Amino acid sequence: MMLFFINVLLSLAWAAVTGSFSEINLAFGFALAMFALWLIREQVGTTGYFRRIQKVTSLALLFLYELLMSAVKVSLLVIKPRLDVKPGIFAYPLKVDRDFEITLLANLITLTPGTLSVDVSHDRRYLFVHALDCSDPESTKRDIASGFERKIMEAFR
Repeated sequence: MMLFFINVLLSLAWAAVTGSFSEINLAFGFALAMFALWLIREQVGTTGYFRRIQKVTSLALLFLYELLMSAVKVSLLVIKPRLDVKPGIFAYPLKVDRDFEITLLANLITLTPGTLSVDVSHDRRYLFVHALDCSDPESTKRDIASGFERKIMEAFR
């Protein structure tokens, strides 16, 4: 986390030197600072920082893929003449245990069309999820475990 702040400070220094605090100049400064940290990664021990960036990027790409695929599935369900769904709520057993990870998982599930995070159990061991088509909740649980939850644990642990 400290390297992220160093990256932000370097990008602010770039903006101060260039005299422009526009969004594009700050983004360029951030990328430039990231490149500078990458050049000296072995001397200052920043290799973990770049691995984490890769894993967070992988999580973001998975989310975009799931968002696209679930939007297509829901769209196809909606345009069918006969609605063939079994909506329902299932309890998803959580492997993540930190508040941030649980919140991120719940939000990613909610943001994908066709699913909605309803509640977290008091002991924080289960996430209750409403699915538009709950005909096979075990398959949905496997998809969440092998997708979002696995990527969250890779990126933030």
